Amino acid sequence: MLTVADTGGRSMSADWLGSLVSINCGATLGVFQGEVSAVDQASQTISLRQPFHNGVKCPVPEVTFSAMDIKELKILDIPNGVSKTSSSQGGALDPGPAPSGYSGRSSGGAGSGGQGSSSATMAVPRKASANNRGLNQATPKKNGVKNGGGGGGGGGQMKVKDDECFGDGVDEGLDTDFDFEGNLALFDKAAVFSQIDTGDRTPSRYRHDENILEAKPIVYRQITVPQQGGKEYCTDSGLVVPSVTFDLHKRLLSAAERHGLTLERRLEMTGVCASQMALTLLGGPNRLTPKNVHQRPAVALLCGPHVQGAQGISCGRHLANHEVEVILFLPNFVKMLESLTNELSLFSKTSGKQVSSVKDLPDSPVDLVINCLDCHENAFLRDQPWYRAAADWANQNRAPVLSIDPPVSGQEQAVEAKWSLCLGLPLPLAESAGRVYLCDIGIPRHVFQEVGVNYRSPFGCKFVIPLHPA
Repeated sequence: MLTVADTGGRSMSADWLGSLVSINCGATLGVFQGEVSAVDQASQTISLRQPFHNGVKCPVPEVTFSAMDIKELKILDIPNGVSKTSSSQGGALDPGPAPSGYSGRSSGGAGSGGQGSSSATMAVPRKASANNRGLNQATPKKNGVKNGGGGGGGGGQMKVKDDECFGDGVDEGLDTDFDFEGNLALFDKAAVFSQIDTGDRTPSRYRHDENILEAKPIVYRQITVPQQGGKEYCTDSGLVVPSVTFDLHKRLLSAAERHGLTLERRLEMTGVCASQMALTLLGGPNRLTPKNVHQRPAVALLCGPHVQGAQGISCGRHLANHEVEVILFLPNFVKMLESLTNELSLFSKTSGKQVSSVKDLPDSPVDLVINCLDCHENAFLRDQPWYRAAADWANQNRAPVLSIDPPVSGQEQAVEAKWSLCLGLPLPLAESAGRVYLCDIGIPRHVFQEVGVNYRSPFGCKFVIPLHPA
């Protein structure tokens, strides 16, 4: 608030009319700029015309401030020819025009005069109330006000900048309403919707397994065999997998063995694939977890003295390595195959248990029974007492049965299986074989071609896939 120290203060206040000032009212009210239109000493108020609030023009033509609201007052510009004079104790002092950017601050509520000095001071109280006429007060951000430059040409440049910032030109077009109806008339809805209806309707979203690029037609019959086995199967993706006769299957394994896929390597691949399938049937990660050690699954493995039995022992070794309780049943024989002896030697190094009598098999049901009793070339084993006893135990145990590489036989299966696992290409199994699965034992494509089979792998990213009757 502008105050003077003597009775000549009223004329002194009138000298500031028309000056451009910046009033800082603190963080709550913000900063105002405008032209001084009135200074009232009696009520300690100052009024600004055409005010700007934080750089935005106010909607009211005039704003009045109380001295209690003003934190800081800066003089941005003074009209030319105005002389500031005041007297104190009969002495006259002409301080001359105040420079642009002059900032006055006072800690008192009124001016005080001393000998030989007089001044125009501004009271800066520290309260934060407002008495603005017609001003819609919000909570503005605190903005700093750039002080005016020095004398000379700098004042003229600042004047031009102030005119650009606070001039009336910024309001051009703000009062003009947007013509919604006129712009809507320019939009030809009928033509646009007609174009949408006649155009190609491309879906905006695709499935994760859908290819948006054009591809060649899918050939579902990618495997052809010279001798049909009598049945055809299909995979989950629709690929046709024909069955083969036992003679063709035997020639295929012999050709693979000549090219380096030896019996030992085939036993290992069969054991890995069969154990992976068995682990999945036992519950997979939901059952085999460190938090479930007290409920380890139990598997009974029934094997005969042949290659199929060696495949089962290889599977049991891998299951035992995965913390599965494996009980291997294998009758005592004076002479056994070398591959069978080697697999037994490896199995003995695991935590699995081997028994030679059906009486030593558990009386309570196990989680899974793996059947490797049958042989492709020796059907007379079914007449052996140990075979019939093991088959009866499996049928009475009430546990699901997985048969590995079951033979093709016109007779009914001695052990009814829920799942059957075939190697390389499926054999035409009977209905009692249950659901048929196929495992990849690593036979190269050119080996298939050598025996007359046009082959493309149906496995995709897996080593064991289910087959469905075509």
